[in-house]
Amino acid sequence: MSLYEIVFSGELLPDAPAEQVRSNLARLFQADAQRIELLFSGRRLVLKNNLDAAAAEKYRSTIERAGARVEVLAMPMEEVQMSAVPESAGRARVVPRDAYMAAFSEVDAPDYAIAEVGSDMQDPRPAAVAPVLDLSGLSVAPVGSDMGQIPAPAAPEVPDTSHLKLC
Repeated sequence: MSLYEIVFSGELLPDAPAEQVRSNLARLFQADAQRIELLFSGRRLVLKNNLDAAAAEKYRSTIERAGARVEVLAMPMEEVQMSAVPESAGRARVVPRDAYMAAFSEVDAPDYAIAEVGSDMQDPRPAAVAPVLDLSGLSVAPVGSDMGQIPAPAAPEVPDTSHLKLC
């Protein structure tokens, strides 16, 4: 399956007013004026990548209706995938696709593997070890014996009110 990327270099379609195109792209990308200025910096920018042919054509036609000229370029498969030969144990080398991605070619990243569907992702837990306790100094009291509980407070004394009258 071929994958494509949408590349924009700041070019406009013939007879397309620049301010109208900027306004259309701002509305299309829901971007502020600063981001739109970055689009028109003259640099080659990849707007979207890893698209199939139908999606790439849809993006191209939508952006061209806004007044900007874009290129749809096929992405070589070897540039998207990591190389099969690791440089060191557990590390993979990434082949850069363009000058922007070349800045990341020296990043030391671990070579992560993908687990099979349904496999256990949790690391195994070590078995719980019971603590060693010295209980030789303890004994069990007979049933019903006083265990030193705090005695319940005595009921308060009720004062004698028999001598009082209500008038």
